[in-house]
Amino acid sequence: MGFVLSPSTLVRPAHALSLLLVLSLTLAGCRDKAPVMLSRFTAFETQVDVSLVAVTREQAERAAALVAQDFAYLERDWASDGEAMERVNRLLAQGEPFVPPPSVLRLVRLGQTLEVESEGLVNLSIGRLVRLWGFDAATTAGRRPPERERISALVAAAPSMSAITIEGLTLRGSNPALSLDLTPIARGQAIDLAIRHLKDLGVRNALIQAGDELGALGERSGQPWRIPVLRPSGSAVLAIAPLRGDEALATVAEHDRSFTDRGRLYHAVLDPRTGRPADGARSVTVLSADATHAAAAARALFVAGPTDWRRLAGRLGVRQALLVDAEGRLHVTPAMAERLELVDADEPVTIVEPEWPAPVAQDGRRP
Repeated sequence: MGFVLSPSTLVRPAHALSLLLVLSLTLAGCRDKAPVMLSRFTAFETQVDVSLVAVTREQAERAAALVAQDFAYLERDWASDGEAMERVNRLLAQGEPFVPPPSVLRLVRLGQTLEVESEGLVNLSIGRLVRLWGFDAATTAGRRPPERERISALVAAAPSMSAITIEGLTLRGSNPALSLDLTPIARGQAIDLAIRHLKDLGVRNALIQAGDELGALGERSGQPWRIPVLRPSGSAVLAIAPLRGDEALATVAEHDRSFTDRGRLYHAVLDPRTGRPADGARSVTVLSADATHAAAAARALFVAGPTDWRRLAGRLGVRQALLVDAEGRLHVTPAMAERLELVDADEPVTIVEPEWPAPVAQDGRRP
């Protein structure tokens, strides 16, 4: 039995909580031993759903408030068009040391690590390229591709997270082309933080979903959380991924933010090496222990494309992944194949093992 709260916004938390209170009282007379309560709000330009199972009225009330506050706090600091991030990017471009919000400092550290691990395919410093394409705007309607010369100039400027120096609590940029865009991992980080806070409250069964990223706790009334994985176009369900226990899933797909010009689709997953939308893949889904890793890995594998995704999956420690290539063919790792339930059981699937790095001997050499 599921119940849905009326949509609420982050600026009206009291309204959301009052609805949750009424809902939890309604559930008291329900014969379902483990009802599912759903609260909903908007953050990071997407709908966020929080499903709670077998919680008390007090737990549900506190949990709904805490998750909404987490997302509101992080969106304030991380939104590309927000006052905090505009200040950070202005000061990074000036090259003078400054103290950023603590949450931004943490993501800069993480972004530097992700850029190295992904071999530059996850680069949080290409905000100027994102804005050039118009993918920072609320809508992409009527967009056209930018001039090649402007793309080439930004790529040649080589923005990189390595051009940010961290000294204590301060940041200093050394490349004027630097401009942070935390979108690739912002929602995943917010989900992971909210999941940790739910655990602290004693919640053991929950699901938090923001767009194509989600984090799960425990089960749904004794059954796994059954998560639809959409086709790259976003128009239909490709498969169901059962999640049980503490797991997260993220999908990067061409439908998420895109526009069409002269019959060609341009999506927002930019390849930092070319400054253009990555080609070769139409969607990538990764199942991992946390939403941040799933989101970052899915983006890296999408940019790597069908020719290099297996090697990069091994490097990133990804065991469960699905890639749909430009021709619509499905490539699935063995561990993911065991989990996925395809809607069309006759759909051809290529099962491919990630290319795991060779073990390193004690002397630092590979056999």
